[in-house]
Amino acid sequence: MRVRARLVLFGAALPSFVLVLAVGVAGVVFRGSLLGALDRALLAQAAVESVSLFDGPTGAPHVHLGKSPLADDVRSFVPTAGLYDGTGKLVAHFPEHGWIPDRPSANVGSEGPRLFTHQASDGRWMRSLVVAVRAPWGEPYVLTLESSLAELDATMRLYWQATLGLVAAAAALLFFLQGVQAGRMSRRIGDMTAQLPELRGGALAWRLPPDPTGDEIADLRVALAEAMERLRAARDAQERLIANAAHELRTPLGLMRTEMDLALRKERSTEELREALAGARGEVTRLSNLAARLLDLAALGKVTWEAKAGDLSAVVREAAEACEGEAEARGVTIASSLPEEAPAAFEAQTARQAVDNLLSNAMAHAPRGTTITVGIEAAGEAWQISVEDEGEGIRAEEAEHIFEPFYRGAKAKQGQGAGLGLSIVREIARRHGGRVYLAPKEGRGARFVLEMPRQG
Repeated sequence: MRVRARLVLFGAALPSFVLVLAVGVAGVVFRGSLLGALDRALLAQAAVESVSLFDGPTGAPHVHLGKSPLADDVRSFVPTAGLYDGTGKLVAHFPEHGWIPDRPSANVGSEGPRLFTHQASDGRWMRSLVVAVRAPWGEPYVLTLESSLAELDATMRLYWQATLGLVAAAAALLFFLQGVQAGRMSRRIGDMTAQLPELRGGALAWRLPPDPTGDEIADLRVALAEAMERLRAARDAQERLIANAAHELRTPLGLMRTEMDLALRKERSTEELREALAGARGEVTRLSNLAARLLDLAALGKVTWEAKAGDLSAVVREAAEACEGEAEARGVTIASSLPEEAPAAFEAQTARQAVDNLLSNAMAHAPRGTTITVGIEAAGEAWQISVEDEGEGIRAEEAEHIFEPFYRGAKAKQGQGAGLGLSIVREIARRHGGRVYLAPKEGRGARFVLEMPRQG
């Protein structure tokens, strides 16, 4: 069932049916209440009449309604009355000239007062009360009171006309409003679903304008627009990654081929062949490092992330100690400023990899005789792991690009790295709910900050 039909069904048709059902049930209850009130009136009238039927001077049975000075005024709505003796003969009645209740059967009223509805001989529906009465001298009589149901039926007709008319008006309004609302909602959803074939075809351009309504469908439209923007950015990044990877792979392969072609073109001495092989081996090492970095970057999206409570300070301290040998060989000093503990929830292997990459990047740019400073500071809900060097630094216009795959700054040396280390750090930070950025630094060099959420 389409959304529009479902909204009309559950927003208009079903409520209208429930309203009609409620009015019907209320009508049945209302009619029962009116009938109960009529029965109580008949019983009250019978109680009054039964104690005064034989109070006349001669003791002859009589009905008091006929002797009331208001008899003519109440005749249209008070019950008619008939008193029958034990043989079924009518001995008194009200009104004296007019309708007389039908004679009851011989045994009616012997079991006590009886109320029932029946159709009179003139076709009218009547509510009757029959009660047995005994005279002071012991003779049995039967008192019959009857009231027409015409007024009750007229009241019910007015009830049905008023309530069903209101229900019909309410139902019409519901169908109109729900139809308009359903149409708008269906069109809004249809606008989004109309773009699905293009999405399946690979087109990631979201052409729908912002939805000002602010409801859940508007939120869905915003979420879809953001998701497609991220997909488009991811696809563009993937295409750039593939293009850059192809370029990075082509360069060492071309150099290796050139070295081999030159070596095979004419006879070479052993020393010349050794130099050619050494050059080719250097390019193979470069290819191997590039492949390892690419695999690291690809593996970040597939690794099972299980953050566990640990000490970031210990991780950074171990990474700094592991780099001391290489730093000494490069003539660089590593200085640490770490707290005793930095409790956090993180994935240990990738967190160590991020710190290693930052240290490796710093050593690649730190001149001999300088110091690389590693520190951890608390900043609100995060730990800030900082690594700074005293190299040539990074230009301001390059600050937004240095975390992109294969990007190498203008000051990078030829063949120095593949430009993937900082990209890996950014991805690791993102997966942890943190970030990495180039922080301002006084003097020469660059200062990178890796923020990791603290333990809650």
